[in-house]
Amino acid sequence: MSLSPILESYLQVVLDYGGSDLHLEAGAPPAIRLNGDIKFLDEPPIERDQAEEILLPILSDHLAQEFLDTGNVDFSYEVQGMGRFRVNFLLQNRGMGGVFRAIPNRVPTLDDLNLPPVISRIANIPKGLVVVTGPTGSGKSTTLAAIVNHINKTQRKHIITIEDPIEFVHASDKSMIQQREIGAHARDFARSLRAALRESPDVILLGEMRDLETISEAIRAAETGHLVLGTLHTNSAAKTVDRIVDVFPAGEQEQIRSMLSASLKAVIAQQLLQTRDKKGRVAVLEIMMVNFGIAGLIRESKTSMISSFIHMGSEEGMQSMDSHLIQLCKAGWIDTQTAFDHCVDRGTLRRSGLVDPNGYDEDEE
Repeated sequence: MSLSPILESYLQVVLDYGGSDLHLEAGAPPAIRLNGDIKFLDEPPIERDQAEEILLPILSDHLAQEFLDTGNVDFSYEVQGMGRFRVNFLLQNRGMGGVFRAIPNRVPTLDDLNLPPVISRIANIPKGLVVVTGPTGSGKSTTLAAIVNHINKTQRKHIITIEDPIEFVHASDKSMIQQREIGAHARDFARSLRAALRESPDVILLGEMRDLETISEAIRAAETGHLVLGTLHTNSAAKTVDRIVDVFPAGEQEQIRSMLSASLKAVIAQQLLQTRDKKGRVAVLEIMMVNFGIAGLIRESKTSMISSFIHMGSEEGMQSMDSHLIQLCKAGWIDTQTAFDHCVDRGTLRRSGLVDPNGYDEDEE
């Protein structure tokens, strides 16, 4: 695996600008993602052969074979003196492409991410299932890294992470941490999770709960006294519950709802939005803590009522996405246009005193 000087220079541009991603693909100029927006560099489009010359040399033999077989491969890559990157290579109609996401050298703290105090309470939950959800690029891995970092620095636990690929690298502090990467150290999430349960873990982080087998094993691990941290690509707490239940056959769903009502402890749904000054991004969170009432809703398949219980649970640290948007807007973190563009209910924002920049009339909704 060797790094070409031109790829090194492009990666350095990302770091110099403070960008999050480098995009290289045949048929387009190189680009970086800066505060959520794509910014093309002032260079000519990359030729098909040139893309392959830049990208292919950094693949190991087994990664090259996977790319050849599937047209797609995920891996992590470290550049000495520069840092680590999460990488995806793909084939597209004009040729080969690659996306490099910069991973900060320092593992973030909860304070670094401006996360609410309830997140530290979630990190201290002794057992059960905690799910962080949101679309790709919403900062789920960063939030989970901060939670693991908090546990590592405050508790004497055995933490096992199973990731695809490894992003943030943790050094054992008060806790012992072992990190495994799918493909390099393990075959898949479900088998790795079953193996981890035989290794006396206290905390298990699953990079993605992507199929029935993995979700089933995660619930079982949470039921047997472990804290399981996982991710899903859903955009609310209620949809997270529905997604977990719906992955099971119809005949098993009643039992799964009962198991989930006992094992699920919290859901953090998040999106990452551009700050008012356009110089950064901030996480907006919906937080559901599973209390007696919400456990009953899960068990009785009444997930449509979960959002109402979240609104009533502020004293327990719960918050809706809209309430956090209002809080961030009034604190000056984001502008009203951003708040209204990403809210669940515009009426909630208007009733808080925010003026709708889109000019919608409530009666028109």
